[in-house]
Amino acid sequence: MSDEAARCSYQARQADEPLAGTAPHAGYWVLVEQPGPWGREALTESHLAPEVGQALIEWAANSATDSPVRLGVIRRPGRHADHNPIGSRTVLFARSESTKSRLQSRRVQDAREILAWDLPTLMATPQQESNTSTALLVCTNARRDQCCALLGRPLVAALAQSVTPDTVIWETSHLGGHRFAPTLVDLPSGYLFGGASAATRTVDACRGRSSLPAPAQAAELAVMRELGWTHPSPLTVSSVARDTGHDSSHYTVTAPEHPAFQVSVVQQTLAPRPESCGKADVAGICWQATITR
Repeated sequence: MSDEAARCSYQARQADEPLAGTAPHAGYWVLVEQPGPWGREALTESHLAPEVGQALIEWAANSATDSPVRLGVIRRPGRHADHNPIGSRTVLFARSESTKSRLQSRRVQDAREILAWDLPTLMATPQQESNTSTALLVCTNARRDQCCALLGRPLVAALAQSVTPDTVIWETSHLGGHRFAPTLVDLPSGYLFGGASAATRTVDACRGRSSLPAPAQAAELAVMRELGWTHPSPLTVSSVARDTGHDSSHYTVTAPEHPAFQVSVVQQTLAPRPESCGKADVAGICWQATITR
């Protein structure tokens, strides 16, 4: 087997593994700028003060917010010297919900300042320092998976040449779904994209909206395709309780100026494949969404 054929992203594409419903579930994002090299666990394996990374991990694990918190490390695109001095750094906060999405940023001189923050309050209260409409974060961490570096870094370079002034490009340490590399997240919308067409940020390249659980992501994308939308935009997705066992999920999905769609989502098993380079093959899953209206 060639080096390329052994990569998890190559095998996922050969199998035409569906993207819908593969975004990590997160309604909130907290991302700390840290240049230089990253280890596999970048929050504690980089030049970021380890007590800061560990404190963030503990806070996210014990968070009382109404949706999961996703943490990460970010850096500007380009070359990264092992000891890259940094003055002030950016901390990004994003809330990714259909009617409440927003992106905020703060500049700090020392990452240890974060330890004194009331993070739940900061997450809930708009900050005056924010002046960015959109942030695009591309996973490029080779220590997590070589596909993220090999495919993510060219995507970062391409995006940096084509984005609008109100959009900032970052490299980030981990978005999950290495086999869909290159993979990126659009904040504050929370939509993730992957595969060869990730840069287009179209519905066909979309993995799902992070504020929704996996089957609801698939339901929302199914309705967008039904409507012929090219690019994703948040819809209202409501879970519907039905006494049909545990083999399917049911949602009402509402788009502006359209009657509500009823969508059933069934989990299906895929043939074994590696979820990351160098890992053993495991059976995958995908989500089959059917519009019943």
